[in-house]
Amino acid sequence: MGEELGLFEAIYNCRAMRRLKSDPVPEDVLIKLIDAANQAPTGSNAQGARWIVVRDQAQKEKLAALNKTAVAAYAAPASGRAAALAHQAADKRARMLAAVLWQAEHLHEVPALVIACYQFDRPVGGGMAQAAGGGSIWPAVQNLLLAARALGLGAAPTTLGLANRQAAREVLGLPDNVEAFCLIPVGYPLGKFGPVTRLPVAQTVRWDRWQ
Repeated sequence: MGEELGLFEAIYNCRAMRRLKSDPVPEDVLIKLIDAANQAPTGSNAQGARWIVVRDQAQKEKLAALNKTAVAAYAAPASGRAAALAHQAADKRARMLAAVLWQAEHLHEVPALVIACYQFDRPVGGGMAQAAGGGSIWPAVQNLLLAARALGLGAAPTTLGLANRQAAREVLGLPDNVEAFCLIPVGYPLGKFGPVTRLPVAQTVRWDRWQ
């Protein structure tokens, strides 16, 4: 894996890596990712983030099938997905879609699928759970992504694999007080890391008020 990156280098070079090798990731490295994720803040310091690390082949195949169905709908011409954005030309957008489609075909080969969940103190319905737990789980997900980058691992969260929420709940065996937020494939990248392309700060910041 080589020497770990510094924080700012990891932030500025945390490219979404969807094409991953099938080489196994050592269990102690996966634990290190989860431990880093758990250092993130949570509302009221409730520490309700929970993680399912899927390595069993049959389980991976079930999740991959759910993801493939959702990706097919996402990539369909009638999906309404924009072919280009103001900050992302059509060719770059097409390359991103190609990576998503590649991942859909190979997700079952990825060594570890990490499911980011949040455990509530009572049963919570899907929409309410997503709203109530998001502020506590997404910082943890970002910690995991940065830790993966620092360790030379590729990772990129997706919600498509959980789009059929009831089917995903059944595959994962979730109790009614636990909600899954995203699926994070983790493995060694087939491609090369590099700097991310983001809007300049001048386009995204306001001082004191919007206008």
